[in-house]
Amino acid sequence: MKRMLSGIKPTGRVTLGNYIGAIKPFVSYQDEYEMFIFIANLHSMTVYQEPAELRKNTKDLIALYIAAGLDPERVTLFLQSDVLEHAQLGWYLGCMVSMGELSRMTQYKDKAAKNEVIGAGIFNYPSLMNADILMYDPDFVPVGEDQKQHVELCRDVAEKFNSRYSDTFKVPTPLVAKVGGRIMDLQNPTKKMSKSEETSKGCIYILDDINISKKKIKSAMTDSDNSVHFDKENKPGISNLLEIYSILTNRTIKDIEQQYVGKGYGEFKGDLAEIVGEELQRIQDKYKEITTGSYLDEVLKAGAEKARPLARKKLAKVERKMGITITKR
Repeated sequence: MKRMLSGIKPTGRVTLGNYIGAIKPFVSYQDEYEMFIFIANLHSMTVYQEPAELRKNTKDLIALYIAAGLDPERVTLFLQSDVLEHAQLGWYLGCMVSMGELSRMTQYKDKAAKNEVIGAGIFNYPSLMNADILMYDPDFVPVGEDQKQHVELCRDVAEKFNSRYSDTFKVPTPLVAKVGGRIMDLQNPTKKMSKSEETSKGCIYILDDINISKKKIKSAMTDSDNSVHFDKENKPGISNLLEIYSILTNRTIKDIEQQYVGKGYGEFKGDLAEIVGEELQRIQDKYKEITTGSYLDEVLKAGAEKARPLARKKLAKVERKMGITITKR
């Protein structure tokens, strides 16, 4: 069975975009791949996090993964910080990338262009991301279109290491979802739905009041054409809603377009609001069930116990090849 790996930062509340673009696809992937999924809490340190809020967001994220349908019996789900080898391998791999390569990464470039105060973590975090991935030799890494660049850097680093020290890492392949990979803001459909936006009118949060979420769908920005068809360039608003509709119902966009021939945006949005509401209700009910008692702690303990032996073995191999260790461990 091929292996797949992914991580998600526990910063901010989980959005519908996070759910559709990252969490929901894993529910189907777990039947096809050996899945490793980690909560990237070390990556969250690139900007200040209020400790109590970070703890809550981390717990919510783990619970929502499971509430969405991930089975801890089939998926290795763990906290990045529970496997210390991630940070150590991140240092070694960071020594193999240039400042030029890191400065070309999108997140750093975006912040630099805004003249923001940038911590060293923002600049260096791709090296930790490389370690996260290469530690477990995954065949595939599912990413949004805007994150594909990071996996390409990871591939370059793996090939460089293998060339310099002999075959050590599997070179992973980025897997970009054709539908739902990048859900856009409901009020500004040219921007990605983001939990970090100052206003939440264009963003649906998974644990928010369901009636509020329905209203956000009904008031989503569209155009004056009133024709339900997919055209990302000329009709970004309705195209974004069609992607949400498609991924939540497992129907093709063409099939949905056909259903609404001769019908307006009002009916389409009303139906989509009900679909979103039903999905959120299902997740919220399961979330309440699994956040009682010690269940989540047990899941994370078991996940770390599965991940650590693989991480230790890979790190030991890397250190031998690099000359870090002088005696056999």
